[in-house]
Amino acid sequence: MPDSKTHRTVAGTGSIRQKTLTQKGKKYAYWEGRFTTGYDPGTGKQIQRTIYGKSKKEVAQKLREATASVDKKTYLDPCKMTLGEWLDIWVKDYLVGVKESTAYTYKTAIKNHIKPAMGAIRLDSLNPHTIQSFYNSKTETHSAKTIKNFHGVLHAALKQAVLNGYIATNPADSSVRPRVEKKEMHPMDQYMISDFLEEIKGDEYEHLFFVTLFTGLRKGEVLGLTWDAVDFSRGTLLIDKQLQRPREGDGRCKLVTTKNGKARKLKPAKEVMNVLYRVKKQQQSWQLQHGECFQNPMNLVFTHELGEYLNPNTVYNHFKEIVARIGAPEVRFHDMRHSYAVAALQAGDDVKTVQGNLGHATAAFTLDVYGHVTDQMKEESANRMERFIHSVRSA
Repeated sequence: MPDSKTHRTVAGTGSIRQKTLTQKGKKYAYWEGRFTTGYDPGTGKQIQRTIYGKSKKEVAQKLREATASVDKKTYLDPCKMTLGEWLDIWVKDYLVGVKESTAYTYKTAIKNHIKPAMGAIRLDSLNPHTIQSFYNSKTETHSAKTIKNFHGVLHAALKQAVLNGYIATNPADSSVRPRVEKKEMHPMDQYMISDFLEEIKGDEYEHLFFVTLFTGLRKGEVLGLTWDAVDFSRGTLLIDKQLQRPREGDGRCKLVTTKNGKARKLKPAKEVMNVLYRVKKQQQSWQLQHGECFQNPMNLVFTHELGEYLNPNTVYNHFKEIVARIGAPEVRFHDMRHSYAVAALQAGDDVKTVQGNLGHATAAFTLDVYGHVTDQMKEESANRMERFIHSVRSA
């Protein structure tokens, strides 16, 4: 048992005493400081904390720092919870209001990567360098985007820990992540689009591909388009949901909110609405032909002959077969969205309109993605002005 040898009171900083501890017949001296952090709301008694050091000077310095933070109301009690324990709590109580797929991604990152690497570290001992080392260790086996996702999960959980008063600052704030390289776009030009349209004539997914190409819808959005969102009288589409396969459960696709959670209304070209009208008539024909066997519980626009939703992977693979046949194997399904955006900008649509049709959060993001297109348009504009200047000078 430790013995108290001396007791000193340091004005304004709490109390310091020298203590000795006997272990195996040998005495060890150390210094102990005690200070008050407040009062227990239940009992009204003082809440006292203890700090230790090898010398009186060391303890006095620690006491000055601790009591100064108490005065400024920035003092935090030591948190004995580990990062792993806090992440379990965060997932259970704070990971609410996010999409099912997002929650699954977060949980997987925590279970398979973050907790095995840092879960045993005490929350208040976790430092920026430890987090940086974790990110660095993943660069050999994981993409920059995946590491960015790890950071997003960890940063959000630690931000909540700060708000809860468990830690004073977020140690993930100062980390440096590898730069995420943008995937190269392969938008189809007018000649490739012409070849593509010729190739899909009579194809089982002809109408689906046509609508996607000339609306810029994401794959999940076009597959999740429902008839109540199609207004033939006004010629508009309401994009407020998408078809998505959950990572957990029975694996069946279901309708969820759009990528950014916001709905948008499109007014596509008349030919797009004409194609959708033909799809409607085809579906009505299937319903008459198959009777009760035709089931379309989600009221989807694009379905199989019996009303079942189209498998996203099957649609994607079929698309890849088609673009390979026209000599463009590098083109992805998502590049139809890029093709629409490029064509719209080149046709003279302003960036704000294109942003709204694509469902981007800001026009700045649209400019960032398609800046090369607008740069070309500026060059063409300058050339037109140059020709005009020469024409008026020679008049």
